[in-house]
Amino acid sequence: MKTPRLSKHFQNRTPSVIRSSQIEYSKRSDKKSVHVINLAIGNISLPMHPSMISRLKNLGYESFENGIVKYTSTDGNKETKDAFLNILAAEGIDTKGIYVNITDGGSAAMELMMLGVCNPGSNDTIMLLDPAYTNYYDFAKRFDVKIVSTTRSFNEDGSFAQIDIAKIEKILKVKKPKGLVVIPFDNPTGQFISQNDLEKIGSLCVKYGVWLISDEAYRSIYYTNDEKSSSIWNLTESCLSGISGIRIGIESSSKIWNACGLRIGALLTDNPGFHEKAVSEYTANLCANALGQNIFGSLANESHNSILSWFDKQKKYYQKIIFKMKNEFEKLIPGIIISNPEAAIYFIIDLKNIVDKDFDSVDFTMYCATKGKVKIDNEYYTLFLAPMKGFYINPQNGTTQLRVAMVEDYRIMIKAPFILSKLLNKYLNR
Repeated sequence: MKTPRLSKHFQNRTPSVIRSSQIEYSKRSDKKSVHVINLAIGNISLPMHPSMISRLKNLGYESFENGIVKYTSTDGNKETKDAFLNILAAEGIDTKGIYVNITDGGSAAMELMMLGVCNPGSNDTIMLLDPAYTNYYDFAKRFDVKIVSTTRSFNEDGSFAQIDIAKIEKILKVKKPKGLVVIPFDNPTGQFISQNDLEKIGSLCVKYGVWLISDEAYRSIYYTNDEKSSSIWNLTESCLSGISGIRIGIESSSKIWNACGLRIGALLTDNPGFHEKAVSEYTANLCANALGQNIFGSLANESHNSILSWFDKQKKYYQKIIFKMKNEFEKLIPGIIISNPEAAIYFIIDLKNIVDKDFDSVDFTMYCATKGKVKIDNEYYTLFLAPMKGFYINPQNGTTQLRVAMVEDYRIMIKAPFILSKLLNKYLNR
């Protein structure tokens, strides 16, 4: 009897570096006695916005009476679309002419975007600012789309090198990518891309006829006091002629709104033709989660002051803990380099001054997930970490680096620097 074979894509598929620790830990024989502190997966452990909580509590009585849950339209409920537009409008953005397609999380919006920008299996390329969020690499592999990039770096003091606009232009001119992806409140680096830099990047996209794609899942979480929140939707014809019709935005309920499990995202564009075809493509998915849409849709009715107040609350919460965590890591692990947190909920740890040339960040994170443990107050702990090798086009750029996510309760996370110092010491002295 012949056994059917897996596709080559499946045979070569490995888990995302963000979730690989979780998968390996689940196989661990002593997992019931070893507590895990998650610094890998951006799984927010904060309550949703109050209006969303209220909707959640009343789902069965108001929205889905008699237990009937029907499909929504492919592009989503009007209220859910209005919620995303209301959030933009709260920040002073003119939402006229912005089309919205609701998707199953921001990841589905990324996938849909890539299908609309590039021809799968062709020589089409898409440009990223390297390192970049791993799903962009994964979807590019899925569709056989090639990636070009310019690599960012941070200095020994943790400061980021300036965005190299000249280098971006050279790549656009020579490599001719179909689209350029920016994450202004960056995942994984925590770098903030200012409105001024977005305008420079946008002008290059206009000049070379390239789609400008902005992933704004963490919009308004930034810590640079001398800057304002940035967005491609703040780019107008008056400041940048030709920008209209080339913009694509990716939105999510997961991060700002603390609703990862709702799996509600959106693909926004000011190009009606792109939107029409995106909806056509998404008909294969039928529609996004109806229950999640209903809960997130409550934000369509929130006042702009309420939304801005929520942004401020989230920003202050992360600003308070992210710098405390950075300082604690630096205090307990001499020689460590940590990127200066400017935005989002992440920073990068670089161990290059501590480890030798054979150190491998993937192997170390697997050690933490499968074997490593540290005793604190008669309890054992380990860490979920995300190796940066999976965030670079060239994995060698991330062999000594780890991404850290600020998603656990602070009282739990504050143990992590001590645990990492002990785990690293055990690993290096095996």
